Amino acid sequence: MSEVYAARRALLRERFATAGAEAAVVSRPANVRYLCGAAPAAGALLLFGAAAGAQDALVCPGDPAGEQHRERADDALRRVLLPATEDGTDPVLAAARLAASAGAGVLAVEEHHLSVARHRTLAAVPGLRLADLGCAVEQQRLVKDEEELSCLRIAAEIADQALGELLESILVGRTERHLALELERRLIDHGADGPAFPTVVGTGVNAGRPGHTPTDRRVEEGDFLSICLGAGYRGYRCEVGRTFVIGTTPADWQIELYDLVFEAQRAGREALAPGAAYRDVDAAARHVLDSAGYGEGVGARTGHGVGLEIDEDPRLSPSAMGKLDACVPVTVEPGVHLPGRGGVRIDDTLVVRPEADGGPELLTITTKELLAL
Repeated sequence: MSEVYAARRALLRERFATAGAEAAVVSRPANVRYLCGAAPAAGALLLFGAAAGAQDALVCPGDPAGEQHRERADDALRRVLLPATEDGTDPVLAAARLAASAGAGVLAVEEHHLSVARHRTLAAVPGLRLADLGCAVEQQRLVKDEEELSCLRIAAEIADQALGELLESILVGRTERHLALELERRLIDHGADGPAFPTVVGTGVNAGRPGHTPTDRRVEEGDFLSICLGAGYRGYRCEVGRTFVIGTTPADWQIELYDLVFEAQRAGREALAPGAAYRDVDAAARHVLDSAGYGEGVGARTGHGVGLEIDEDPRLSPSAMGKLDACVPVTVEPGVHLPGRGGVRIDDTLVVRPEADGGPELLTITTKELLAL
């Protein structure tokens, strides 16, 4: 993997050099990990332009035997370990000073990841002028290589396994909180780093509510039960969401609502293709629900990218700008929540593929049939 990380850093080096910077500091943890294979706590990655003649460095606080160094970063990088002090040492500031001492006059920084106070501190480094690196690393991260996709496939398999096992257990009488904790334990049992995000379990009136925090409400006969969980594997995160009915026979309104959300989710999945506009994928799913009169119950977007973060670019929303590329993993997760009644959410992680390769690759394969549990 060292060659992969080196190639990623070389591409970023070209980008900030073209913008007139002689060095760059990357501080967003997911971006640091993408470029060097590890993200030590509070660490910063210092990159020099080709003309600088200085070696790139991973700047981190603390003892190299400490917890933040359990992940192994690319051996090609120089390590700069900052001494532990009572008032703490800022690795980003230390990296900026290193850049200045090496003769860099213009330093690119991730302004969107810096506080105003931190930016002012960096701007005060003598002889250094700041430039905005922008979201250059996030843009590089959009298209995944085969190693990254392999990690996502394993994460999806783990999430499917955990969900499938839970569905075979007795659910009536158990609380949302209990079910969420059990799912997260099962993720780890199957080899996940941990949950990709706090597991969402909603039953009854809470079902289908996006981002719902599990409560002590117990599962009852006749309820909708919606679950959204994700697994992290080697830093990569995916998610799957399904809705079920508790009891033997779903009510007519439950079948109708479920079929509608299923149709919307299928429309969104089928719209995934290289060159498709982000907003058009959102529109494909949203149109189905709008046409049925459920527009007010639909969320602000119907999907998003996944990778080293569970919620990254691209955003599939009405206002999103841009078009999909091949090998970009995204979720398609339309849903409807009816206040006081509950709702339905169906969520898959897929990889954008051209039609010649079979179309979108579905990573999460738990059945989408309306099961009565």
